[in-house]
Amino acid sequence: MTRILQATCHNGELILTEKLDSALEGKTLKIMILADSEPNQPPSPENRRSQIAQFLEKAQQHSFKLPPNYRFDRDEIYDR
Repeated sequence: MTRILQATCHNGELILTEKLDSALEGKTLKIMILADSEPNQPPSPENRRSQIAQFLEKAQQHSFKLPPNYRFDRDEIYDR
């Protein structure tokens, strides 16, 4: 699962702008921090594209290739 959320750092703790799903309760999550260059200012379109490109480059390091004949079976995830 991959989601991009915004948070504010306050006294060393991250305060999310939205609640996480209860299915994540007790799970360990990996967090990637991308700080805005100017807080409370929307990034310029060029800066935003650069940030997105940097994120996707880093995310690619954690990706893997699926076999060409791979087929996702949605019903299979509910067989547990």
